[in-house]
Parts: sequence; structure tokens; C-alpha cells
Amino acid sequence: MKRCESIDIFYISQLYFLQNDEKMADTHSIDFEERHLFRETPSPRELLKILSLTSSGLDELLATRSQTYKKLEQNLEELSLSEVVHRVIKEPKLLRRPILTNGDKIVIVYNPDAFKKIAK
Repeated sequence: MKRCESIDIFYISQLYFLQNDEKMADTHSIDFEERHLFRETPSPRELLKILSLTSSGLDELLATRSQTYKKLEQNLEELSLSEVVHRVIKEPKLLRRPILTNGDKIVIVYNPDAFKKIAK
């Protein structure tokens, strides 16, 4: 089985769970790149790649209980995929986080068991 060599972690604030992920990455000898969603907003291409790795599409990625989502004046379901991607780039708080990906698999929100699976 191929061992994961690198994981990208997209986050907004450096919280306890991210520190745990760093420890887990060190334990499993995995390189990881931290990407702060405000300072290094994913490109449209990166967001589409992330979206392609989900099992339930936008529903899995969007933070529908967040204040940012609740304050939206438009229903995202009425927008084209391209429009939603550009909206998320402008408002990265619309994304659930952290997002961890090795390019082939994805984990959205803190889940140590899922992290171990993509680290294999």
C-alpha cells in the first residue's frame, strides 16, 4: 500500500485540534503544508479539486451553521458552481474546517480516525 507523503491542511485559526494533527503527522512521518484560508485562499482550481474529493459535494464543504452562511443574501443553491466557488474564495468562512487532503482523499472537520486513514 502506498504511504501518504504530504497532506495539505486548510484552516482559519490555529486551534487545539490542528496542534493534534501536527503531532499525528509527526508521529506518522508525514510532511504537511498549513494553508491559512484568509492569507492563502485556495484558487478556483484547488476548490474544484477539493470538491471532487467529497462524497456529497457542496453540502459537505459548506459551513451552513456559520454566521457568514446565515448572513448570505443569496441562496447558494441558486448559483452556478463557478459563482459558488468565487463566493467561497471571497468568503472563506463559508467552508467547514479544517480541510485535510493528500490529493486523493479528504477529511473535513477534525476527525482523528479519518486523518489516520488518509495518512496511510
